[in-house]
Amino acid sequence: MTQKNNGFYEAFKSKDPRFDGRFFVGVSSTGIYCRPVCKAKLPKEENCTFYDTSAEAEANGYRPCLICRPELAPGTSTTDAIQSLSYRASKMLEETCSSGQSVEEIAQYLDCSDRHLRRVFASQYHVSPIQYLQTCRLLLAKTLLTDTKLSILDVAMASGFGSLRRFNDVFKEHYKLTPTGFRKNAKTKELQPEDITVALGYRPPYNWDEMLTFLSARAIPGVEVIKNQTYYRTASFISDNKRIKGTIAVSNDSKRNVLKVTVDVSLLPVLPQVLSRVRHLFDLSCEPQIIHEKLSVMNKLNPDYCHLGTRLPGSFEPFEMCVRAILGQQITVKAARTLAGRMVDTFGTPIETNIDGLTHIFPTPDKIISLEDNIEEHLGLLGIIKTRSNTILALAHAFEDRSIDFYHPASPQEEIEKLIELPGIGMWSAQYIAMRAMGWTDAFPHTDLGVMKALDTLKSKEILEAAEMWRPWRGYATINLWNYETRKEPKK
Repeated sequence: MTQKNNGFYEAFKSKDPRFDGRFFVGVSSTGIYCRPVCKAKLPKEENCTFYDTSAEAEANGYRPCLICRPELAPGTSTTDAIQSLSYRASKMLEETCSSGQSVEEIAQYLDCSDRHLRRVFASQYHVSPIQYLQTCRLLLAKTLLTDTKLSILDVAMASGFGSLRRFNDVFKEHYKLTPTGFRKNAKTKELQPEDITVALGYRPPYNWDEMLTFLSARAIPGVEVIKNQTYYRTASFISDNKRIKGTIAVSNDSKRNVLKVTVDVSLLPVLPQVLSRVRHLFDLSCEPQIIHEKLSVMNKLNPDYCHLGTRLPGSFEPFEMCVRAILGQQITVKAARTLAGRMVDTFGTPIETNIDGLTHIFPTPDKIISLEDNIEEHLGLLGIIKTRSNTILALAHAFEDRSIDFYHPASPQEEIEKLIELPGIGMWSAQYIAMRAMGWTDAFPHTDLGVMKALDTLKSKEILEAAEMWRPWRGYATINLWNYETRKEPKK
């Protein structure tokens, strides 16, 4: 909502990173809009107007600041918007801004009319879906012009403009510069021509070491590698009815409060999808101060339970994560990794990379379905028991026919009920999948061995009662408890 102040100016003046991404500041004297953490000279209060989104600021004629770079602002938390149609639509627009998918197609996916979607979107964000989509494309293009040496044509195509002429016209109309002129004026560092590395912002603090420790313990051999404080993985997407493959690398730049994401040039056509999945995997919309204020009550039970800056690990590829969860039922994390590695080695798609340890794409749902007639035999040879083989097959069908929404659920509780109806999936598995694949912050697998071990002074009923105080962040409470148990383990 457009506002003149209502306390926003004081937040802007403080440069407090807690407010980063929660609003944007249009400055009438310069015609630019900034993040609340911008280090440029503070404008006068009477020259400031405040907006909920960058799209709204641009719709009112403001250009993005070259100093604070609004495109790097972290997203908003899903907790208060998980059931919001407009929120789900905005995430889909961000992820598919280069695909050419129409608003009508997105409305159909979300099971509503395009008229209704436009109405609720305008009510929530004060811009139309088309305006929001255009801002997504412009800000992605701005990032690529600033952070890479991609050709102007490649930037136009990767950002979803469809043609160089269209890109030039829209960019000049909004930013008063051609893309070429903007690149000359932008404060860019020395780049190698082959570099495709972009930055994604987050709100500090970020417990990066704990995140990598969590992911490293669960890294699937052949698909994921963590080394030198960097996460590497293979990736595969469908683009224009063709499967494209490549690798990504994610590292932390704590001085700038951004994650640096390096992608193969082969993944450029699906760059928005890659970045969206990285945001989800590394929980970049997290608001750590708000979460810690709520969960600090955990430290009355044990002062080392809750740590400020803990993130909720999501997933890059939901099917891969779900299969990994099923393999982990009632066995150790290490044993589950071994089984997942065997699946990858046997049924994954080989890929050539320049990163040691990255050799395959994880088996896709359709590949698992192709084994349907002898699924128990195929997976049984790898050491996967009959019940889990059938559960993995049922999950593959759920992904293929979209009977369960693993990506943008309006109601995680409803999707959990659907999950439990699948053979071999109980409440623990359903809650774990909801927490990591769907990003449900209030998921709570209270029967988890690690949770019960960390809370060993409480009985099962008492754990649930204590967890009521942790809503709506019980997923973060779970990760804090798991991290607590990890910290207790002897160092190797």
